[in-house]
Amino acid sequence: QVTLVESGGGLVETGASLRLSCAAAASGDTLRDFSMAWWRQVPGKEREFVSAVEYLSERPYYATSVKGRFSISRDNAKSTLHLEMNDLRPEDTAVYLCAAAASTWGSELYKASNYNSWGQGTQVTVSS
Repeated sequence: QVTLVESGGGLVETGASLRLSCAAAASGDTLRDFSMAWWRQVPGKEREFVSAVEYLSERPYYATSVKGRFSISRDNAKSTLHLEMNDLRPEDTAVYLCAAAASTWGSELYKASNYNSWGQGTQVTVSS
């Protein structure tokens, strides 16, 4: 497991952009040995998959609702994960959580139960 810390959330207007970041909280921890993902959650609803980057292949995965607007990336040297969010909409409003999964690939990345490390989240609010 690894302790994760997210940053970069905020209040923006429809159509704006935000860049979220996730880093390992403890020095010496690294994210490069995990598949990493962004999830989001709205109170009263289930946690929703947003995007993931697969361990080793670095292949990105996106939810249909964000494809073409969001872009996931990671800097293994700095052990950070990013989510570039463009053309934000009110329905993107949520707490965004960073998560890490060991030995997880492909369609398994869409399952929250496969992630064993979660950050506390960062709030993104998009006003109409």
